[in-house]
Amino acid sequence: MNTDRHSHKTQTDFLPRWQRFFGEARTRILICYILLMAFFVSVSIPTIRQRLFTLVQKRVEEDLSEEIAEFKAMLAQEYYAKHGAVEQRLKEKYGSVKPDLHRNKLTAMFDVYLSRELTEDDTFFITIVEGKFYKASSKALPKQLQPNSDLVKGWTQLSQSNRGEQQVSDSKVGSILYAAEPVNIQGQRLGVFVVAHLTAGERQEALEAFKVVIEVTLVVLILALLPAWIAAGKLLAPLRALTATARAIEESDLSQRLVVGGQGEIAELANTFNEMMDRLQEAFATQRNFINDAGHELRTPITIVRGHLELMGDDPDEQAETMALVMDELDRMSRFVDDLVVLAKAEQSDFLHLETVDVRALTEELFAKAKALGNRNWELDAAGKGRIVGDRQRITQAVMNLAQNAVQHTESEDAIAIGSVVIGSHVRFWVRDTGEGIAPIDQERIFQRFARAANSHRRSEGAGLGLSIVKAIAEAHGGKVSVSSQLGTGSTFALIMPIEPFEGKRYSS
Repeated sequence: MNTDRHSHKTQTDFLPRWQRFFGEARTRILICYILLMAFFVSVSIPTIRQRLFTLVQKRVEEDLSEEIAEFKAMLAQEYYAKHGAVEQRLKEKYGSVKPDLHRNKLTAMFDVYLSRELTEDDTFFITIVEGKFYKASSKALPKQLQPNSDLVKGWTQLSQSNRGEQQVSDSKVGSILYAAEPVNIQGQRLGVFVVAHLTAGERQEALEAFKVVIEVTLVVLILALLPAWIAAGKLLAPLRALTATARAIEESDLSQRLVVGGQGEIAELANTFNEMMDRLQEAFATQRNFINDAGHELRTPITIVRGHLELMGDDPDEQAETMALVMDELDRMSRFVDDLVVLAKAEQSDFLHLETVDVRALTEELFAKAKALGNRNWELDAAGKGRIVGDRQRITQAVMNLAQNAVQHTESEDAIAIGSVVIGSHVRFWVRDTGEGIAPIDQERIFQRFARAANSHRRSEGAGLGLSIVKAIAEAHGGKVSVSSQLGTGSTFALIMPIEPFEGKRYSS
């Protein structure tokens, strides 16, 4: 079959290359990946920055608390008492220890502490005696910590411990974290000890670390794009194979299938596609055979009708004979078309019209109708008791087809029996005859469309669709048809169906 080389191309194939690129699922997956990563990075970067600043501030506050605790330990003489450092300092400064001079003792304590303690970068000790700035750990104080600054003036008035943070406009300072502790000697407030820290340096270090985090994140994100692109391509490879296979499939060749590897949704899709192609190939084969067989069956009566009409003369008797033969062939063609319509409807959802059917009454009705089909020894084997849900007309059609088939393969002296029985959740209708029987090789084939028993000595009057219709009716009810036969002994055809083939479906009672 000649086909246009562009017949499998879609509208997408004629788009510009860049539009096809951005329209591919692989590209869209990568774009979604980039957008998601960009979103997560944009959310995480401010969070990391704030977290770093929080950790820095927490560490500084802990350092301030430690310095205050050490100074308070000195006041309680837990550390300096055994060394006598304060007394030695007083002697060097005043010539003798004067315990009653509390101010001198406080200044000596401040001097000893400032001389012994080493401050970290951006940390300052500030001492205040009797409301005035006394001394600091460094002479290079920022202007915010100078003796005349508002912050220091506020500390000179403190009467209780105070902690806080002072925001300043100088970027070199940042903000000032401080802890101020009033000094009381023998119940008298004489001074204030302050530990202050400038946050600019600490936060600058945090920002440097933060920049490194951003740089590493961006580099990793960029480097991850290539593996993501490759991974997306491998994941979508079965879909591309499916597309290529679907495009390569033609009506004349439906044998191509996808190679399934691994597990998951893609593998399941490939399996589903292969199963669909199996059904499609089978349907096409059935359709092709059906058309061929139908054409063959129709060709014979058409040839007969045409031949007799062409040869028909003017003799009235000859004309009457020809018309009778033509009408008989047309009737056979009409029955054939009706059978084809039944088989076509069997694939539709409205093929059955369900109702509640009494098995005994239906069996007796079937027996009465069957006796009119031919002069045979008709017998009623059994009539089942109970009710079933089914299509009364379709069941009658199926059993009558079986009875007609039995009549065609028996002689007048043969017996044909009809019966039914309800066993458990199923009902069984059967037609039994004592005719010529069916060879084992033909027992499966006779239910196919247009099939006839190869070893039969009698020519069937139908087109070979009767048993196919019986099978279609049985399967539509959720059942099956079976045959048991021996050559020269006879055959038994059985229609086996569930009592309720479509549970939950509405039917008339």
